[in-house]
Amino acid sequence: MLARRAVMALVLLSAIVVPARASAALPPIKHVWVIQLENHSYDETFNNAAQPYLWTQLRTMGQVLTQFHATGHASLDNYITQISGQAPNVDTMADCQHYIDVTPGIMATDGQVLGQGCVYPAAAKTLVDQLEAKDLTWRGYMEDMGNDPAREPATCGAPQPNTDDKTQQAAPDDQYAARHNPFVYFHSILDVPGRCEAHVVPLTALQGDLAAISTTPNFNWITPNLCNDGHDATPCAGPNAKGTHEGDLIAADAFLAKWVPVITGSPAFQQDGLLLITLDESSIGDSSACCGEPAGLNTPMPGITGPGGGRIGTLAISPYVQPGSTNDKPYNHYSLLRSMEDLFGIPEHLGYAAKPDVPAFGDDVYNRPGGGPVPGAPPLSARDAGSTGKAQKLRVFLRSRAPRRLSRVRRGFSARIAITGSDRMTTAVQVRLRRGKRVVASSGRPGTVAHGHGRLRVRPRSAAPPGRYRLELRAFHEGKVVARDSKRVWIGR
Repeated sequence: MLARRAVMALVLLSAIVVPARASAALPPIKHVWVIQLENHSYDETFNNAAQPYLWTQLRTMGQVLTQFHATGHASLDNYITQISGQAPNVDTMADCQHYIDVTPGIMATDGQVLGQGCVYPAAAKTLVDQLEAKDLTWRGYMEDMGNDPAREPATCGAPQPNTDDKTQQAAPDDQYAARHNPFVYFHSILDVPGRCEAHVVPLTALQGDLAAISTTPNFNWITPNLCNDGHDATPCAGPNAKGTHEGDLIAADAFLAKWVPVITGSPAFQQDGLLLITLDESSIGDSSACCGEPAGLNTPMPGITGPGGGRIGTLAISPYVQPGSTNDKPYNHYSLLRSMEDLFGIPEHLGYAAKPDVPAFGDDVYNRPGGGPVPGAPPLSARDAGSTGKAQKLRVFLRSRAPRRLSRVRRGFSARIAITGSDRMTTAVQVRLRRGKRVVASSGRPGTVAHGHGRLRVRPRSAAPPGRYRLELRAFHEGKVVARDSKRVWIGR
């Protein structure tokens, strides 16, 4: 009995000490970017001189993880794994042609949801849920999203529930694909009014967000369009980053050449950033796996013909990663999720990322402990170098229950609010209904809404005769208006 107690004490002690050592070794990285490419093997992507920017520039800026593996075929199941730890099911392996809920959607062993379908129940949490619980910020940037409102909305980009997904094929003026936007497959994100719309935005918003540390989210997900991510072959339905119709990795290489300098030249990246360039899956002929990947509860073969999604490789660039290095340690998409959770100090690991044999990035990846400049990164301007993050630039999104035509406002109405920005947790907001300079209805003194989302009741101050009005939303920081949004409404019979 004493011997057994001694063994148990040693087990408990090691359970306490080992995570503490691993956590202490992590660098002070506070901003992460993930650029997601598509459907190519490690050799095609990272060992191919035909991709001049990847081959001559990016490999010298960071570390190539040569044994990084995808977790399934085809696309969507990998995206879902990366942010939630959920294993593939039959519908996600088929890219969810029909946008339906996972049924029966029961939480089972290892944090896995039992069933088939696309949209996971609210009980299935994601990395971004974990980030918000720690008051950290995030955004997903989707190229081409909203170009054609008949295909998908301009923010969030979710298909209509229980309908066929209209974005499965690229269009000449809109090459967005919902199956490459993992955030629209979780009720934990979709069911909070305005949340998805505030956080999942077109790629065009990225450069403005990167202008200052204060406006740069802690976690940034970037999905190129179906041409620029390397998914579609030549000719693409629409133009690539070069303005031609070349597809495959030619387009992906041009996309990286355009956007990587924007990221690595930003104040947040140069202060404490990490850029990961990865892929969803390897070519369909490779269904290899690593790291003890389990099949899951909903399919016997995540790779369709094998246990995984094949060898894809990943590139890590950071002031805390040795330029020009390589790493042969096996990792997969569950590893990526676990590594992000560790990096942001999140103690709970989601789904199969919690498996004890899932490796997470350590000093093999973060192999430059003291940090240093990243070769090839654009230099900061004097203005950017002096940025302390004190400037507050917030984007405010207004959602109102009031239609554009109101019969009256005698009893007031409810306005739905969503805020994103560096101080969304503490930013005060106010809604007013104006006619010229006269305020006829207001939500009262500026007040905060929980987690940047909520509703404010707009109550009448005076009579509102028929005519044109403006519904105005204002956000305050330290007593000053830092952002506003508005729309026109008509009051009358």
